[in-house]
Amino acid sequence: MDTKLSSIFENYPNKQRDDLIPLLHSIQDQFGYLSEEFIIEVGNYLNISVNKIYGVATFYDNFRFGPKGKFHIRLCHGTACHVAGSSNILSELEKLLRISNGETDKNGLFSLEVVSCIGACGLAPLIEINEEYFSQLTTESLKDILNHFRENHNSIYEDQ
Repeated sequence: MDTKLSSIFENYPNKQRDDLIPLLHSIQDQFGYLSEEFIIEVGNYLNISVNKIYGVATFYDNFRFGPKGKFHIRLCHGTACHVAGSSNILSELEKLLRISNGETDKNGLFSLEVVSCIGACGLAPLIEINEEYFSQLTTESLKDILNHFRENHNSIYEDQ
């Protein structure tokens, strides 16, 4: 078992079912996502079936089951963004990146997450890429944004 994972388990010495969600959050905070291996280890540690753990983890949309891309795109799909065309932006993202919500492209460059609300309704429709906001999107401006990140991916955000 990974030593970082062991140290996380040490923070939950009582091994109770109530520890499941905080434990999963701690693992995701440390590793960036919940791998199958981690879920199996949690099941063994808490004596909970892997199926039950997946059932809980997939119920909440804040858990990821794969690594994020170098550029993690969060698309707002709140009411204002929806009315302003976020569904069209999502379709265009899926087409351009060849991934769906919750996935990372084969190069590990982009990942996509659709979120309920980013809280910037006046800027709809909106995406966030690594905590940088891009607002009042159109399919054309989206292409330009993605191309910018593709062309400069070796020089920007190198420390990530």
